[in-house]
Amino acid sequence: MVLELALLPALALGGAGLVSWRAGRRERAAVAAYPPEGRLIEVEGRRVHAVTRGEGPDLVLIHGASGSTRDMTFGLMGRLIDRYRVTAFDRPGLGYSEAAPGHLGLFDRQGESPQAQAALLRAAAGQLGIVRPIVLGHSYGGAVALAWALGDPKGTAAVVDLSGVAMPWPGSLDLLYRINGSTFGGAGLPRLIVAFAPRRAVDAALAAIFEPDPVPEGYAEGFGVDITLRRASIRANARQINALRPHIVEMSRHYASLPMPIEIVHGEADIIVPPTIHSFPLSRLAPGANLTMLPGVGHMPHHAALEVVVAAIDRARVRAGL
Repeated sequence: MVLELALLPALALGGAGLVSWRAGRRERAAVAAYPPEGRLIEVEGRRVHAVTRGEGPDLVLIHGASGSTRDMTFGLMGRLIDRYRVTAFDRPGLGYSEAAPGHLGLFDRQGESPQAQAALLRAAAGQLGIVRPIVLGHSYGGAVALAWALGDPKGTAAVVDLSGVAMPWPGSLDLLYRINGSTFGGAGLPRLIVAFAPRRAVDAALAAIFEPDPVPEGYAEGFGVDITLRRASIRANARQINALRPHIVEMSRHYASLPMPIEIVHGEADIIVPPTIHSFPLSRLAPGANLTMLPGVGHMPHHAALEVVVAAIDRARVRAGL
């Protein structure tokens, strides 16, 4: 019995080591299979990943939670590059962009605010020579797009908000977000997810995000879902979401001051970011807002209703006088 008790710490360490080894192996395989699509630039001592294609007025694309540039380059970007210079960014801490300054610690619970993310991406855009862009954001990226516009209203030609988080919401977040965003849960649980998450669970999560729309053929491979299943990305995503609501409360007080055209596109069947909580109030607060509702469409309108989203972008361009 004494020997067995003495061996427990070694067994625990061995188990933790096995989990870390397996997680690391899956992460290395993901990076090898899905390398950066664009260029890595240094901004304020941090690496930011940007994919730029096309010619014309500048259009910036900002992905949502657990996303990367690949969500925007799978379909949407290709429909725009004939008449826009399109730049998709990985948000800080996700994809191949590093966390913003002050957010690198394993036990750091504080995720980057939409304002901090927007400021870092605006600085990256400046290095790329992007001038007075239309800024499109999906889901969490919608909050970053609004923060971009609030932080630089004269330098933002228009905003396109796709199923965007815009207003304070009632209730609490899912338990998984709260655990992954906590100090010790974030240090431990992402390792287990990365090491052992079965493909059927990943497919089920994708189906839930798109519901009631089908997941587009080839999306899981084109999106590179394994890139999102990395320990640092899971922690960063959870911490950003956990910290989001107070920043949204503050931002929502200033939407009435936004001077630029704002095109809002939202699916009526979206239960992840409900339009009644977010897009309807935003459309009433922002003077330049135009709301397009999509009957029967869920949380991913840039895939489920691509042509409607492209039309909204073109409308924003015309309204902005570009």
